Amino acid sequence: MSPALKEKAARIRFLWREATGEATYDRYVAHARKCDPRAEVLSRREFERQRVDGREADPREGFRCC
Repeated sequence: MSPALKEKAARIRFLWREATGEATYDRYVAHARKCDPRAEVLSRREFERQRVDGREADPREGFRCC
């Protein structure tokens, strides 16, 4: 694979992870480890559950009926 193609693939991957929210968990883990390396970090499932619950509880995020 050429270097230009690798760079383009890396950019696409970065944009995809940002658009889907996948990178959010990675940033959370990096921040938690930086602040306190001994702190217990939520699993991805726990993190996503809290994230969804927080969005649904916030009236500014819109109404969700189901």
